[in-house]
Amino acid sequence: MAQMTMVQAITDALRTELKNDENVLVYGEDVGQNGGVFRVTEGLQKEFGEDRVFDTPLAESGIGGMSLGLALQGYRPVPEIQFFGFVYETMDAINGQIARLRYRSGGTQSAPVTIRSPFGGGVHTPELHSDSLEGLIAQQPGIKVVIPSTPHDAKGLLIASIRDNDPVLFLEHLKLYRSFREEVPEEEYTIELGKADVKREGKDVTIISYGAMVHASLKAAEELEKNDIDAEVIDLRTVSPIDIDTIIESVQKTNRVVFVQEAQRQAGLASHVISEIQERAILHLEAPILRVTAPDTVYAFPQAEDLWLPDHKDIVEKVNQVINF
Repeated sequence: MAQMTMVQAITDALRTELKNDENVLVYGEDVGQNGGVFRVTEGLQKEFGEDRVFDTPLAESGIGGMSLGLALQGYRPVPEIQFFGFVYETMDAINGQIARLRYRSGGTQSAPVTIRSPFGGGVHTPELHSDSLEGLIAQQPGIKVVIPSTPHDAKGLLIASIRDNDPVLFLEHLKLYRSFREEVPEEEYTIELGKADVKREGKDVTIISYGAMVHASLKAAEELEKNDIDAEVIDLRTVSPIDIDTIIESVQKTNRVVFVQEAQRQAGLASHVISEIQERAILHLEAPILRVTAPDTVYAFPQAEDLWLPDHKDIVEKVNQVINF
């Protein structure tokens, strides 16, 4: 196995599917010759040609509409929204059209579109580049939302997303692109969409998270272990649909829950998951479910970003509150 960053793992997944299926098309703003802002698609146009890996105008609404049209013509489009904060320009295509196609056509047509986009804080980007807007799409039936936290998961989940016959939003956290390497199989493999992963087993409290906050949660779990608190960490990986079975199984074991997300308290997935737990397993809870989130304000400017974002210390504090309830 090779040691890969998340960028390298995603590039490898794209290359794999471009080789496997001539109907796979990769396109977006600057993804061709330049290889994208973060060089995720570097070298792919040279390898597969301008007809399959190509640049588009700076128009997210056009990218979204074209993706639906290509899907209807039998292609498997993999468009990139350069930063997910720009999604507002193409919400009608994604939520109003692509996500509804199978239902609207009575199951006679599908939209195998995989929309890739970077998001997330901690790297001091300009306004509208780091926003965690996954909740906007996760509330729309008909489209899956996938957020990997490791290079290994990124490759397997992206290949599975491209092969899925329904639309998938595949979000890539900016801070994770090159922050670490891990072993990733060089051969092709898939990871089931809609299936969470228990990144760390424990018995005292369940910490549920996704994206970059998985790593903050694991760091918090290490700190908590010094005080004999054994935390289980669940990485949702797919935030729509939610793998509620894995969550409930953990809650029934630990009886305490802290949900961690980078998105604001009123956004993200926390409220939905907490409601599901309380409907299904409230008699197993020995304390209220607490949340670690960003505050309910517009995303902070870079000068205040480090204060605004939640971190492992915030998680430790909330876990201690739950344990000592």
